[in-house]
Amino acid sequence: MIELNQETRRKADSLYTVFAACFAVILVLTNIIGTKLFYLFPEGGPAWFNGGEPVTLTAGIITYPLTFWLTDIVSELWGRKKANLMVWIGFGTSFLMLLVLQFAVSLPPSEVWSIPGIAPLDAGLLEREGAGGAEMMQAAYASTFQNPRLLLFASMLAYLVAQLFDVRLYHFWWRITGGRHMWIRNNGSTVISQLVDTIIVNGIFLRFGFEMDWAPIMEIIFWVYVCKVMLAAIDTPLIYLGKAGICRSLGVPNDAPMESAPLAQP
Repeated sequence: MIELNQETRRKADSLYTVFAACFAVILVLTNIIGTKLFYLFPEGGPAWFNGGEPVTLTAGIITYPLTFWLTDIVSELWGRKKANLMVWIGFGTSFLMLLVLQFAVSLPPSEVWSIPGIAPLDAGLLEREGAGGAEMMQAAYASTFQNPRLLLFASMLAYLVAQLFDVRLYHFWWRITGGRHMWIRNNGSTVISQLVDTIIVNGIFLRFGFEMDWAPIMEIIFWVYVCKVMLAAIDTPLIYLGKAGICRSLGVPNDAPMESAPLAQP
């Protein structure tokens, strides 16, 4: 741990606040967009990736890996306590989001709630269901945010286990390497914790949210994890760049092996 003057400490605290805010926003966004399943390489991909066939992934893969980058950066520079605090802040914002979604979905729809152009496109559905514009909008709204309640349960469980596991593993590898070889603790923590997260969240959400069979679920879990591992490899140089930029801006040494996080408070 390095002794910081008052101005540097103030800058470090402000930067941590920005990181924690970004972490919470990205996590909430992940829970919102994560209900969508999409094709990677819909027209066919490289032969070495699933034989060139399209792969089904969850949209949460767009944003969620960023949370592990943020967790690792905070673990590296601010230490385990600040990283765990950020994880719990993310948990709190996700729980708040769950409560707000529950309340918003339960509100009765107004008759004027409609989007021009939707009713003609769905006239057959409206006739079969006997629903008007407002009822259809409510059904679409509920179908979008009903699943996030289950997704949030699954992701909050997976999130707490995986992120706290990630922080613990990061500092485990730190002790093993003596503060050297940041790429080992970055990948050694992220690859394992991402596997835990992928199995828990997709196993619960796809099985009980979409009532899918286990065979396609396991296929999705496998390819989501493969993509996450690839993103973790891409993430490694970004960890080095992020650390170097922050250390340079705060005037903190970056080149020597560290026994503890330089910005950790006593």
